Amino acid sequence: MIAKRDRHAAIRRLVASHTIASQGELLAELHAQGVDVTQATVSRDIAELGLAKVARNGHLVYVNPEDLGAAAPARPPSDERLRRILADIPVTVGRSGLILVLTGQPGTANVIGQAIDESTLLQQVGTLAGDNTLLVLFADEPSLLRWLDRFEAIQASAAPASPAEAPFR
Repeated sequence: MIAKRDRHAAIRRLVASHTIASQGELLAELHAQGVDVTQATVSRDIAELGLAKVARNGHLVYVNPEDLGAAAPARPPSDERLRRILADIPVTVGRSGLILVLTGQPGTANVIGQAIDESTLLQQVGTLAGDNTLLVLFADEPSLLRWLDRFEAIQASAAPASPAEAPFR
């Protein structure tokens, strides 16, 4: 039996050097290299390694997390995705010191955080997402206030047309 760290290293090498589009393909490649492993273990390994699927040459393939920057061309920041998400997900904003606490529906914090990271909102130091709660961290009060004004403007432009449909804040 191969050690987990050796199996992980083999998976990382395969993903870096082959076009692997499915867990089944990865499993077959590992077996071809003499690594005896189950599909369930490969599934766990993919999650533990943080492998992602990206479009390359018209196919979705696994990539190592450190290769993600090279996987897709950089897009200029845009608020459109954040606006669409905020139109569908009611988000409340609270505050604790230099931290804003954004709360949405269960399972939405990562989506909201990624949309913020892709947006023109740049004053934050970083974001940290849980299940339904996103922490947005700031270095100083002016940055927090500028960010909050801009976020509220994006949120208002995404609000439903009818005041009865507007999220409680």
